[in-house]
Amino acid sequence: MKKHEKLSVLASTAICGNDISSSVLYVSALAIAFAGQYAWVTLLIVSLVLFLFRKIYGEVVGALPLNGGAYNALLNTTSKSMASFAATLTLLSYMATAVISANEAIHYLHHLIPGIPVIIATILLLTFFGVLTIGGVSESAKVAIGIFLFHLASFALLSIFIIYFLLHSGIGIFIENWHLPTTGGSIINAIFLGFAASMLGVSGFESSANFVEDQQKGVFPKTLKNMWIVVSVINPLAALFALALFAMPLLQSDAYQNTLLIEMASHVGGNWLAILIAIDAFLVLSGAVLTSFVGVSGLLERMALDRILPQYFLKKNKKGSSYRITIVFLLLTISVLLITNGNVKLLAGVYTISFLSVMALFGIGNILLKVKRASLPRPEKASWFAILVAISAVVFALIGNVSMEPKEGLPSNVSVFLEYFIPSIIFISIMLNRTLLLKVLLKIIHSVFDPFRKAVLNTDKKLLSIIDKINSQEFVFFTKGDNLANLNQVMMYISKNEHTKKLKLVFVSNADNKLPKTLKKEVDFLDREYPEIAIDFIIEEGQFTPKLIKNLSERWNIPINFMFIGSPGDRFPYKIEELGGVRLII
Repeated sequence: MKKHEKLSVLASTAICGNDISSSVLYVSALAIAFAGQYAWVTLLIVSLVLFLFRKIYGEVVGALPLNGGAYNALLNTTSKSMASFAATLTLLSYMATAVISANEAIHYLHHLIPGIPVIIATILLLTFFGVLTIGGVSESAKVAIGIFLFHLASFALLSIFIIYFLLHSGIGIFIENWHLPTTGGSIINAIFLGFAASMLGVSGFESSANFVEDQQKGVFPKTLKNMWIVVSVINPLAALFALALFAMPLLQSDAYQNTLLIEMASHVGGNWLAILIAIDAFLVLSGAVLTSFVGVSGLLERMALDRILPQYFLKKNKKGSSYRITIVFLLLTISVLLITNGNVKLLAGVYTISFLSVMALFGIGNILLKVKRASLPRPEKASWFAILVAISAVVFALIGNVSMEPKEGLPSNVSVFLEYFIPSIIFISIMLNRTLLLKVLLKIIHSVFDPFRKAVLNTDKKLLSIIDKINSQEFVFFTKGDNLANLNQVMMYISKNEHTKKLKLVFVSNADNKLPKTLKKEVDFLDREYPEIAIDFIIEEGQFTPKLIKNLSERWNIPINFMFIGSPGDRFPYKIEELGGVRLII
């Protein structure tokens, strides 16, 4: 299979930047609806929070540069259950983002071509980006770059027209809006609600972490910086422009809430500029759909590699794309669109709660990384103060969004979120506990069908073979001469988190690393204490290098992501990503 090309800074920024930069189409109007004349202040606060998250994401992904985002961070610091919880939230966020962005993009296109059927066109748009993703991430990036650059150029052109208009007409409207009574009763309440609503404008910031393995070395932190700059400039600026062009009652009306930038363009440049902004809106919202497909592919592939999802999803095409994941996600998004009958505002609860929860969990993952993996090398570190402030800000935003009254005729955010979250988490729980459930099923079959002995025995053999196949996967732990307590932690982790009955405990011996005298006795003790897991103690001569790991993986036919090590120290000569996917468990 041909190895796909790694993504550059521009390509990586464009893929996730289309999602986060498309927020300018709605977040300024949303902030004005809740914060009034202080909308630009709330958007600057959001920028500050995002600045803190740059360090958080940089530290976590720098230490563990593998696909999966919050899932990967929690998988290497806690358990599969907690990591799967984060993954479920991320999946729901991508699902909601794809459907909402596609539907909103078609609505903007409908503004230009009134006769277009919205539902059918939305399905075609989702299908187009599904096919594009199947074609490979490099090919997808070319489209994303074009959309991203066109979007920035369109906003820059709109800004020039607005500034020229204000230089001639003055800022009297802005001053009048500034002196109006505060929306929401008090300045603090207005800024709080405006901040909670405005945090949705940074959706997409987490996407880069979900396809970091597809990026060239050193690209990831640059994508974070670029996204932060873009969202810090265009969102507050759009709010200031709007407050300087239109009176507050007009800005808070439904018509201007839905198409604020088009109204601004029409006001300062006429119909042609409004059409240009409508085209830009269609394209950049379409780019957000692409972000969802690329991000979810990296996440679900990682989960399949860790056997949380079926191995069926790991099949790749000649372009190196996990096409089965893309097809399933495409079918899921289309089904959600049809179930909601195009009323994608019903997905707002899923989008809001899942996205903000993922950001909070990433901050928690950073804390756990500091506490549990303190010796793991990382290119940068977030301060404790920054982490606590960032998590608190996201929690406040989550509380604010949950507490907002739903629009008339629509259910609350929490109720809609639970309708999608509960079935998803049930499926993940089944996958995590599938051997236990199969054993329970065996008991039921025996009690009900014992009179039909022959049928029961045949079923018994079949289910036992499935369990044996799952448990036949052998795992490897490379010990550097750990003491008995550390080795016991390894056995406890494997017993609780992995479906296996075999473990190779490997000590790499050389002139600088002699076998401890007590190690073999300690291994014998653990072998007796954990009779359900057969421990094969192996002394391997040589140096512990990525090449050795790869050779042993090929010799024993054990995937590298089923090989574990303890957290390496500062003197460890290799970076974690150079080890090919080896996991950290102590």
